[in-house]
Amino acid sequence: MNITLQYFDGCPNWETSREHLTTLLGEGLDAAIDYELIDTYEKAVERGFGGSPTVLVDGVDVFADRRVVAGLACRVYDTEQGPAGSPTLDQLRTAIGSA
Repeated sequence: MNITLQYFDGCPNWETSREHLTTLLGEGLDAAIDYELIDTYEKAVERGFGGSPTVLVDGVDVFADRRVVAGLACRVYDTEQGPAGSPTLDQLRTAIGSA
């Protein structure tokens, strides 16, 4: 399994997702994790970047939302605690496990 964490430098929330992915690796997740900096609007559109952070599993956005327009923006995730800038550890665990 290959996981790509897409992000842009203007959004700090990707670091929370990175920490969650590191935790999952420590729990035994068998995956390679790559980090992809999205640094231009053109690259965001080309890659279908749904905002920072975006988690791809084998190239598929596991939190895809058809309402999201590609661009350089921080992404918002619905969590049990309300809107957040990163999926929770449990949301990542479930989404990756289902992929």
